[in-house]
Amino acid sequence: MTPPRLPGRTLVVLAEDLYEDLELWYPVLRFREEGARVVIAGPDMKSYHGKHGYPAMVETSVHTDELRKCDGVIIPGGYAPDRLRRHPQVLALVRDLFLEGKVVASICHAAWVLISSGIIRERNVTCHYAVKDDVVNAGGRYLDAEVVRDGKLITSRQPSDLGSFCREIIAVLEVSKAVSTEAQEARAM
Repeated sequence: MTPPRLPGRTLVVLAEDLYEDLELWYPVLRFREEGARVVIAGPDMKSYHGKHGYPAMVETSVHTDELRKCDGVIIPGGYAPDRLRRHPQVLALVRDLFLEGKVVASICHAAWVLISSGIIRERNVTCHYAVKDDVVNAGGRYLDAEVVRDGKLITSRQPSDLGSFCREIIAVLEVSKAVSTEAQEARAM
């Protein structure tokens, strides 16, 4: 058995009603399997239900400042992003993490949250084809690929891309962990 690759890392997964079930739960379970602390956060402290009815109980609210200490945020698709982007605290969290150089990952319709956060201008992104025009009109460069990485902004199109999406997030977090460890060792000298 291989040792977990993300111990000591914290990831936030955003939830709202009508999230795409696989796009929330696959990353939650995958990153917990890799040893990361995964926190499900939403606008309110309640249980949200996916498009197929599966519940996700929120562990914390997007209103807490503690979330800003995380290593990254994952925004699942479905219809939840249309609801998430209506909350200024969600947009501020995503924008702040992006500006701090942390991982911001979205899949499917979650590009709406990136657009409303104002972070995709002149960035390479992918998303569900139905959101392509929104991305282009917001100044993003749409690419039709399983996963697109632009710095620490990671995007995917649909549930069938989840394997590539999660592998890319893990790769970025592993590299940033190695860089962080090297910086701490250099400061200790």
